[in-house]
This record gives sequence, structure tokens and C-alpha cells, in this order.
Amino acid sequence: MKSKANIFWCTGLSGSGKSTLAEYAKVELESLGFTVLILDGDVVREKHKVQLGFDRKDVEKNNLYIVKLCENDRYNYDAIIVPIISPINTVRTTIRRLLSPSYHLIYICSDIDTLKKRDTKGLYKKAGDGKITNLIGFSKSNPYDIPNDYNLMLNTGKNSDVMKSKKTFLTFLTSEIFKSSL
Repeated sequence: MKSKANIFWCTGLSGSGKSTLAEYAKVELESLGFTVLILDGDVVREKHKVQLGFDRKDVEKNNLYIVKLCENDRYNYDAIIVPIISPINTVRTTIRRLLSPSYHLIYICSDIDTLKKRDTKGLYKKAGDGKITNLIGFSKSNPYDIPNDYNLMLNTGKNSDVMKSKKTFLTFLTSEIFKSSL
């Protein structure tokens, strides 16, 4: 029987690079012979028809739903990467308790100016124009709790080296997967 997968829970604001890093790591890890599942927050909502909004209560429900997906697939993969905003410290603490010992929190941070420039989904523009009133980490009504218990922090903001961030992320994941297989 395969051992439990390492779960790499990537938290950060929209546009910080969570999904980009996850996709990069998946390709690289699979080239090394590892099996990898990505449970991207946006994809889970769409694929599993999760009918939840983005207020704090719905975000918590969605995060805990993803925990169940992780638990269901834990023995099918070497690594599960979860790129999701996951903005609430108390919820992340619960997730750590539920998914430990092979749970790793990766905080992917970026300054707001860089996120506004990237704005891959147009969310910051809509929020700035008042079309979205509860954008996580941007709107005062929906804050992002900066994690204080992360296992790895990557800064993907202004003046960051994207390739260095990718390599640091991959090195961390590979190291943790190897440690758990000993």
C-alpha cells in the first residue's frame, strides 16, 4: 500500500502565483516519477459544483470540503498540492490538525501593487471599480490573515525572481516527499 501523500497547502492572495507554482511543481515532480494531484480552489468549485460564495463562512466550508478531498486521495498520490487563497488563520490551524503529520503550509506573498498589475482574473480592477465588494485581502470587509505558522514562504512580488521561487518551491516539495518515504 502506498504511504500517505504529503499535502502542500499553498495560501496567498489572488494572483500571487499559487496555481503557477503548483503546475510547475507537478510537471517537475512527475518527471521524477512521483504521482501528483492538484486541488486548485477555483477548479474544485467548478468541477465539484460547489455552490459557495466568498464570504468567510463559505470560504471556511470550501476549505474543509477540500480537506475531505485530500483525505479521500491521500493514498493515491505522493503529493497533493492545494493552491487556494485560504485566508483564515483559525481554519488553516484546523486544516493542519486534520491533515498532519504530512501537511505543509506554503505562504505565497506578493505586494498589492504587483497583484493589481498582474490581475490575471480582473478581480482587482472590479474591486477597485466597486463591482466586487468583498475581494479577499483587498476589501476591508474580507481580510486575509497572514499566516504565522508556514513551513515555507515565497515572495512573488515586485523584484522577485520567478525561477528562483519555482526552484525553491520544488526543492522544498521534493525534500519533504523524500523525508516521508524513508
